[in-house]
Amino acid sequence: MMGTNFMTLSFASRSENEAFARVAVAAFVSQLDPTIEELNDLKTVVSEAVTNSIIHGYDSDPSGVVTIEASIEGDTVSITVQDKGNGIEDLELARQPLYTSKPELERSGMGFTIMENFMDRFEVSSSREHGTRISMIKRIESKKALYN
Repeated sequence: MMGTNFMTLSFASRSENEAFARVAVAAFVSQLDPTIEELNDLKTVVSEAVTNSIIHGYDSDPSGVVTIEASIEGDTVSITVQDKGNGIEDLELARQPLYTSKPELERSGMGFTIMENFMDRFEVSSSREHGTRISMIKRIESKKALYN
């Protein structure tokens, strides 16, 4: 496979689109023949990032737009989830395990921790005027490589 392959997906910030987003990214990444565990990890981080954009970025306002960009270069997947919502006031606090700004929604506060643990690289940038951007990278150990 030569060069970089990529996709961009934008959708309304509605909770019912979270499943669509995770399946779309999984379908895109499937060309690398990932293991079931790798695929589940990727689906989980996409779910976490998209849910954060919808619930926190847009306060569940369906008029917002969430954008996912994914690219594949060699055996490495890069995923970016971005919103133009509220932004995160205190990024360091938000990255603490178990911290949630919406305890009434019974959120675990583990989203960033999960994303960080499931991916090889994880970065989040946010500003109050421009929203939040989560960038993640994972190397896929293709099943083909495991059996050869």
